[in-house]
Amino acid sequence: MTTSTVEMELPEAVSVAISDEALTATLADGRVISAPLRWYPRLAHATPDERGNWEIIAHGAHIHWPDLDEDLSVKGLLAGWPSGESERSFRRWLDAKQADRSAASPG
Repeated sequence: MTTSTVEMELPEAVSVAISDEALTATLADGRVISAPLRWYPRLAHATPDERGNWEIIAHGAHIHWPDLDEDLSVKGLLAGWPSGESERSFRRWLDAKQADRSAASPG
């Protein structure tokens, strides 16, 4: 049995919007794709300012949130892939984030 692979050029991401429920990306070809925010725990636990601090990198192939150390690919969004981060890794990240917030708050 043989399997063929179809190569395709992926459209570039041009903008991102995040609500409390969804991540929405607009692509250069006019498509708008959306995924549940719960698929991306770092984004789901981020502040609005952290969510809003994104950049498009790798010639539009990825979206990066520097405050969250989070990267999503257009390919993954189109394929419907949720975050691949392990629960253990996410918990370490969340614990560190909460410790940073506690240290930064007055009192």
